[in-house]
Amino acid sequence: MNSKLNWLKLSPPQILALGFAAAILVGTLLLMLPVSSRTGEPIAWIDAMFTAASAVCLTGLVVVDTGTSFSAFGHTVILLLIQLSGLGFMTMATLFALVFKRRISLKDRLVLQEAMNQSSIEGIVRLIRRVFIYSLTFEACGALLFTLRWAWDMPIGKAIYFGLFHSVSLFNNAGFDLFGDFHSFTGYVDDPLVNIVSMLLIISGGIGFVVLSDLIDFRQKRKLSLHSKVVLSMSGSLIFIGAVIIFIFEFTNPLTLGSLDGGGKVLASFFQSVSPRTAGVNSIDIGGLRQATQFFIIILMFIGASPGSTGGGIKTTTFMVMVGAVFAMMRGRDDIVMFRYRLAQERVLKALTIALLALLLVLTVSMILSTTEDADFLEILFETTSAFGTVGLSMGLTPDLTVLGKILISLTMFAGRLGPLTLAYALGPKKGKELYRYPEGKMIIG
Repeated sequence: MNSKLNWLKLSPPQILALGFAAAILVGTLLLMLPVSSRTGEPIAWIDAMFTAASAVCLTGLVVVDTGTSFSAFGHTVILLLIQLSGLGFMTMATLFALVFKRRISLKDRLVLQEAMNQSSIEGIVRLIRRVFIYSLTFEACGALLFTLRWAWDMPIGKAIYFGLFHSVSLFNNAGFDLFGDFHSFTGYVDDPLVNIVSMLLIISGGIGFVVLSDLIDFRQKRKLSLHSKVVLSMSGSLIFIGAVIIFIFEFTNPLTLGSLDGGGKVLASFFQSVSPRTAGVNSIDIGGLRQATQFFIIILMFIGASPGSTGGGIKTTTFMVMVGAVFAMMRGRDDIVMFRYRLAQERVLKALTIALLALLLVLTVSMILSTTEDADFLEILFETTSAFGTVGLSMGLTPDLTVLGKILISLTMFAGRLGPLTLAYALGPKKGKELYRYPEGKMIIG
């Protein structure tokens, strides 16, 4: 009875944090089993924990190569962790409850609201049904198209296996691949079908289920919500601007785009612009990019995907609100207006809080790693930002991390998956409403 009361006293952020931690623990134990290893020898606990954390946090950073180190059983464990985290363990619990016609309690709805990053619980159960349907539909279509393409390169059984694994991994922005030797998608850098299907899966999973629902209902409603408009406009802008900048910076680089023809350069530029939106796969060598491109990708990874999606980062809407606040201040306006809607002051403060907490986390972990790891600071900053944004891209540092480095990066992935603000709510004590306000003070800014 007491344990049940203690569980009920947990806040939604705390329930989410415990749920993800439990999934990582179970995944670690399963990946440590000899049957999970291709050689039959158990994988070291730190490597199993890192891989499980990367899968649950939908990151894709790996200290051992997924394709060559794990058996089919290990791949299945990783795939299930990705799918469970992508859908959300509360989503799965809700679906089981609906199947068995159980009532969804208010507490469950509040946790779902936190997990899906929604502003209210209205329509949350209906959204959960759509999340399940949309996920399976996109993953099935991606798996079919990948299977048809790879059936030309490998036996049909392996093509189906690869098609399913990579479709689930890409839609959930997980970044895991089975091609071996840390090559990712570099073998298909100029393949139109693989590139286009991959980018569509990444973008679909990264814009969020609310936006997908809005787009699918557009034919009936003939309008989009403010959230969907902001997400689509910002996502499209970041992808296009990112592709142009990568194309310009890497055009003559013989290690990346220089050896490709015109069409290959365009495909690779767009693919590498889409991937930092927390997908974590690469079709060109990240370590071979020029430093300016690497730093630009760090910015893209820090921004990340959109709320209610399978991606991480501070989110596109947070970045858009901050940009809107800057322009409003420069124009001397009191309100931030987007698509003829005024944003509440609370939205601005939340965006600023998320961005500052995320920046503090990334800089702190980077400074610590700079003392524990033998690598350049840009390489460390890239790794840390990739972990926080749950991206999975690396300049090659991940396999060489020390034990302390692996633990720090795992914790950073965990913080990035939950979100810095949700993690702060989970760790901080619950406070009641303030019954008084202090007198207003004035200070000089800027």
